[in-house]
Parts: sequence; structure tokens; C-alpha cells
Amino acid sequence: MPGGPPPSPPSPTPPTPLWRRLAAPAAVLGAVVGAFAYVGTVDPNEPGHYPACPLLSVTGLYCPGCGGLRSAHAFVHGEPAVALQANAPAVVGYLLFAVVWTVWTVRAARGLPVRFEARPAHLWAFGAVLAVFTVVRNLPFGAWLHP
Repeated sequence: MPGGPPPSPPSPTPPTPLWRRLAAPAAVLGAVVGAFAYVGTVDPNEPGHYPACPLLSVTGLYCPGCGGLRSAHAFVHGEPAVALQANAPAVVGYLLFAVVWTVWTVRAARGLPVRFEARPAHLWAFGAVLAVFTVVRNLPFGAWLHP
């Protein structure tokens, strides 16, 4: 038997403090609130405040993001119908962000692991929805989807 005492078991690591677990969700929320506050204050319907969409400028076609700033502005001002008309997928994105952020925050507060993994089928479905939205909004019968 080699000399010396047997190794002692590793000491348990102390739990991460609550403020540290919530730092990342709080920082992300602060950035999103700041961005929405800016867009809510600086009206994208007034020319000169934001750059024009390069795809729209060059081709005359609406991209999936066209109208996103106007949608966010209307959303901040409590006009959901206007926000949906400007860019419906963006409004769905705002609501999805709120759900994901809430789940993230609750799990982080409880000290549970947070893992969001999009399966390839979800990514393909998301891409297909945006592609269909983009095509339809650029066809004559889809003019109601123009921002």
C-alpha cells in the first residue's frame, strides 16, 4: 500500500447566488426594453431616422423584416392591429421572445439548467413560414401584407 492518507472527497461547490443566475436574463431584458424604448420614441414612419431596407431600395421587393420597426413602434404604443399589419411575423416574434425569456428567467432563478435546442424540423418550418410570407406579401393579392 502506498504511503499517505486516502484522498478526501471534493468539497461541494456553493450554489450560485440568485443575482448572478439572473444577471444574463436581466441584461437581455434591459437591452430589449432599451431597443423598444428607442423605437417607440423615434418614429420609423418619419423619414430620415432609420436606413431604408436595402432589398426594397434595390429591387422594390419587401423582405421578411420590412415593416419590423413600424411594427415595434405600433406595439410599444399599444396598437396591436397596426403592428400586425406592419409585420405579423415580428409580432409573433415579440410574443415568442416574452415566453422564452420568462421560461429562461424562471429556470435560472430556480437554479435549473436552461437549454433551448431547435430541432432541424423547427428551423425548416420557421424558414418556410418566412419564405411563404415574403412571397405572398410581394404578390398582387398579398398587398394587404405590405408595411
